[in-house]
Amino acid sequence: MMDLKEIRLDGAVMYEGSFMEVCKDRVRLPDGSESSREYITHPGAVTVIALLDNGNLLMERQFRYAPQREFIELPAGKIDHGEDTLLTAQRELLEETGYVATEWTHLATTWPCIGYADERMEYFLARGLSHEGRKLDDGEFLEVFELSLPEALDWIRQGKINDSKTIVGLFWLEKHLKNWQG
Repeated sequence: MMDLKEIRLDGAVMYEGSFMEVCKDRVRLPDGSESSREYITHPGAVTVIALLDNGNLLMERQFRYAPQREFIELPAGKIDHGEDTLLTAQRELLEETGYVATEWTHLATTWPCIGYADERMEYFLARGLSHEGRKLDDGEFLEVFELSLPEALDWIRQGKINDSKTIVGLFWLEKHLKNWQG
């Protein structure tokens, strides 16, 4: 089996933001030649699939600046430096929706942008929900609503839900529930 690893020779941070950096490295390729790689370092994020006792999901409608439009999403948020991913999921669920959960299941880890970023996404299923009150971050505006899984899957087919982390999370939930029930 061929060794495909690329070796960093040197590099620089081209931009440093509050939670991500844009880097450019010079690398040695598997064949011995050199090239450059530009990428974003990101602390990672969580997505919470919050399943209410009535079987509905907690969903959010939120404006996203970069694409300049609103999206229907599952609750999610950035992992703070050194923070346990379960604690991140619990914090984000409370901040964004006002709910806490008594049962947590880690479903998957994915890397959404492997061509240009090291961000990973941790997916958690939250059950046993009770409402305690939202605590949105400053400058965060979103609407929370309930949606059934069949309707959410239909919204994917219709193009109403087109956020990749939400699509992945809903498909993971569908598979998890089929395995759990079956």
